[in-house]
Amino acid sequence: MIRAVRVLPPLLLAAALLSGCGTEKADPGDSGSPADPAELAARAEASGMNPDLVYVTGAPGFTLARQSVGVQGADGFSAAYTDGTGAVIHLYTDHLRYAGQHKYEVKEKDCVVWLEGEGGVSGAVLAKAVRAVHRPTAGELDTLLPTPDPAFTDDQPVQRGDLPSNGDGAPDNSVPTPGL
Repeated sequence: MIRAVRVLPPLLLAAALLSGCGTEKADPGDSGSPADPAELAARAEASGMNPDLVYVTGAPGFTLARQSVGVQGADGFSAAYTDGTGAVIHLYTDHLRYAGQHKYEVKEKDCVVWLEGEGGVSGAVLAKAVRAVHRPTAGELDTLLPTPDPAFTDDQPVQRGDLPSNGDGAPDNSVPTPGL
């Protein structure tokens, strides 16, 4: 009887603490509101991607590796999600003509999204991640694609400063010889 009395208070405390779990509000920047289509298009096109092919996913314990975001194929999209243990989920998108070729894929509007895992990612995790595929929210877009830099445009070359004004245009890498 005395042992049960000593165990009861910690159990009640644990139950009270756990009852508050899951009540946190999401970050307002990632509220789930869809990304502005014009903003998504500008950012995707600046990176050489078709904005209609930009999708994201979620998997418990995995976060986007920002440096992995890039172009898949001619104008598709790719990204990787890592969990800190070396496991990686690769997300790829491309046009529908590539549908039906992958084990973990989903068709979305005019494209196919498929996932591949490495480093011990289970099929169950990939299946959950496929079901979580969606267009980026406003908050996800800020993490996913950079804002285009207005200083760089397709019609103006970058001014390097190390190219000679005459000759073949190769950089001048000469080093002065001491004493000459």
